[in-house]
Parts: sequence; C-alpha cells; structure tokens
Amino acid sequence: MGTPMTMTHPVLPFADIGRDDVAAAGGKGASLGELLRAGIRVPDGFVVTTAAFRQAVDHLAVRGEPIAYRAAALDPQAPEALTAETALIRAAVESTPLLPSVVEAITAHYERLCAEAGQRDLPVAVRSSATSEDSAEASFAGLQDTYLWVSGGDSVVEHVRRCWASLYSVESVTYRRRRGIPEPDLAMAVVVQQMVGARSSGVMFTRSPLTGDRSVVAIDASWGLGSAVVSGDVTPDAFVVSKVTGEIIRRTVSTKTRWHQPDPSGHGIVETDVPVQLRDVPALDDEEIAELVAIGRRVESHYGCPQDIEWAVSRIAPPGENVFLLQSRPETVWAKKDAARTAPTAAPAARAFDHVFTVLGKRSSGS
Repeated sequence: MGTPMTMTHPVLPFADIGRDDVAAAGGKGASLGELLRAGIRVPDGFVVTTAAFRQAVDHLAVRGEPIAYRAAALDPQAPEALTAETALIRAAVESTPLLPSVVEAITAHYERLCAEAGQRDLPVAVRSSATSEDSAEASFAGLQDTYLWVSGGDSVVEHVRRCWASLYSVESVTYRRRRGIPEPDLAMAVVVQQMVGARSSGVMFTRSPLTGDRSVVAIDASWGLGSAVVSGDVTPDAFVVSKVTGEIIRRTVSTKTRWHQPDPSGHGIVETDVPVQLRDVPALDDEEIAELVAIGRRVESHYGCPQDIEWAVSRIAPPGENVFLLQSRPETVWAKKDAARTAPTAAPAARAFDHVFTVLGKRSSGS
C-alpha cells in the first residue's frame, strides 16, 4: 500500500478531507472536511497540508540545531530565555521562501475559490490547524494565529507562513512544554476558507458549559464577526435551549456595544461601536436559534460526543441558507471531568483479597 494522497499533496480541498486526516490537515482542517462530507453547510476552502509545512520547515535550524529540538529543550519556567528563543524560531520560519510548487498550488486553489464565488481577490480566513489542535484531549484554541479578511494570492501565501510561525509563539510553546507534548512530531496545516459576511455570529455548546447538562444547547451570539465574541470584546446574548422540547428555557439579551467588521480598505478587520439602534436587539431570532440547535444536535450525533461550535449567519444569503458552521471540535472541559469520575480507582487484581488490599493500601498511604 502506498502513501495516502493526503500525506503527500501540499494543498487539498475540503472535499478531499475527512476526520481521519488529522495528520495531514490538522484538527481544524480535518473537522471542516468531515462536516462538509456530513452535509453541514460550511464556507468552502482548502488546506495547506502538513506536507507543505514539513517541506518548508523541517530543514530549518537556529544556531545550527533543528528548530523542533530547540523548542523541545526550552524551559517554561525560564520565560525570558523562552521568549528570546521562540522569537528566533519564528523569524526563521517567516523568512524562509516556499517551494515554487507549494506557492503554485496555494495560488491555484485560491483562484478556484475566487472563480467559484465569482469574485476577484475573494476575502478568506487563514487559520492555523496544528496536528494536536482541537482534539478530544486538548484544545489549542487561540494559541496559534488566525487572520481574517485576507485578499489576493500573494497575501494568502504570506499569511500561511505567518500561521506556521505562530506554532512557535511564546504561549503555544509554553503550553506544549508544560504538557509534555513532543515537538519533533508536531506540524501545522493551515486552513484557507471563504469569509462569511456575518450579520451575527458566535459559539454554541451542545451541553451546558456551566453545569455539563447534556440535555441543553447553549448559544452565545453577537453582531458582526465572531472574533468579537471569541476575544471577549463584547458581552454576547446568551440562549439556553432544551434538546428535548426545543423550548428556549433561558434568554439573556445583553447590551452589545462593540463589533468586528471588515476593514473598509479590504484587508483585515476593525473594531467599532455597534449602532445604537442595534445594541439591545437580539442578535438571533427564534427561527435562527432553532436552526442552530438542529445543526448542533446533528453534528453531535455525527461525532458521537458534545461539540464546541463556531457559527455565523450571513447578511446576504436567504433565510434557510444563511447559517454556516465555521468550526466544530469536541467539548473538552466536561469530557475530562466525566473521564475522571469514571476512571477506575485501581487496576483489578487476580484475587479479590489483593484488589482490596491495593485499594486500602493506597488510601492509607495517601492519608
């Protein structure tokens, strides 16, 4: 059996990726491809795979040592040294030229997106997708870079390289070193995804993030792009919906004073004041809440576990076609608590007497 296509191609469209392709597409990229295969509405895009990352980065060295080994040797208890070393590593990654074949592949897939959307220099999101990101065991959310409203092929290539470099940010390396995540096995794919001109956006949990209740769906929503909610720049509306009856059992409409919008220059986003007439208006109507809940339940059923979902409502798509999922990953906080509660206190021994002795002995030594 030969090497799978996903492990050799530098760029793959979402349609060619599924949940088993984390090694090539990273957690986020694999999830987006899987959602598309499951018939969930996601903005189209492609993934610059870990094969491209390895071609560009594996040979890089800082002070004569491969960068993965330099990162592995960093001590999270020595923040000044870690800050200086990671800056050197990021500079090496950002300055290395990409292979012409990789640039051509990225540019060709971006131009395909533009052609299918009927828009030259289509705005896209360029999002990190590390191989250990968004798993059921760990969430790297927010530790690597995401760039919104990127336009033009050259700019997309430049931001792919910035995403790769962000794998060596102070926060990201500190997180990995504290958890003992191996550096030599780590790689980063990059998701390039068509932007949704969002009227409203936010996050959704298919179990309560406060109590762990699996019978409800919790939705946070605000005006404009979801980056305002994720970054904490706005206090969003909050809705709790029963999975059993579909009833909205709690509804909190906040005064939403700030939103993120596309920069009028056509590149990046800006944070501005929400118009006064919108601030106290719910960012979702009841039909949109019901559609989100239905999609959330469908995604949870598909993956077989509660999900942490990012979503957006398009300002131009017609009702019934305007709700998009931007990301779905396993919920981790309550999943870890569940696992801790159900973990056996001791491995069963061959004889009942030995098992009891082991348990009591552990309790005695720990008291």
